[in-house]
Amino acid sequence: MSTEHARTQNEDQLHRPPPPHTTAYLLPALDPLTGLAHPPPLPFVAPWCYELHFPCDPRGPGIVRLTLRAVLTAHGLAELLDRAELLTSELATNSVRHTKGPASVRLQWLHPVLRISVWDMSPDLPALPSGPLRVQAETAEEHAYGGRGMVILSTVADRWGGCAIGDAPMGPGGKTLWFELNLPVPPPGGTPASTLAA
Repeated sequence: MSTEHARTQNEDQLHRPPPPHTTAYLLPALDPLTGLAHPPPLPFVAPWCYELHFPCDPRGPGIVRLTLRAVLTAHGLAELLDRAELLTSELATNSVRHTKGPASVRLQWLHPVLRISVWDMSPDLPALPSGPLRVQAETAEEHAYGGRGMVILSTVADRWGGCAIGDAPMGPGGKTLWFELNLPVPPPGGTPASTLAA
């Protein structure tokens, strides 16, 4: 077969519509097991929740970061991604370093607020920052490997908190630390404040 003939065949294949059986899976999307149509994607303002449980393992916080990135990107919340990743990583790492059991991360969207909670088995709350943040940052040793997590949390999060759950009769107890990030909402006219200031 000549190269000219092969090129002509390839061009013909590019311009031909695909056979009907190759596009049937696109519309509507059917579940291969039941044959039923998949539900439509949730609207942006609809609430959702994801939860990830992970063992006391140094790989856990990295897996949490990857999962968080996938969820927030899929739901169109890339604007909150950097702050959420920093704070979630900090809390998940503390859970792995300072406790001996499993932990979990819960992502909850209630438009326009993203709430992330980290639970672990230790009921001991970390030392919570008090006083001006500048003073706290200055009192942390310059080359210390840790000790700044709660300062970062109180600086970056819009709201945050925590509570010890104690010994629960139906579960392991422990504690939960949480933070919230607000998605900037445009004013009623629909124009973001950043474009108004320009």
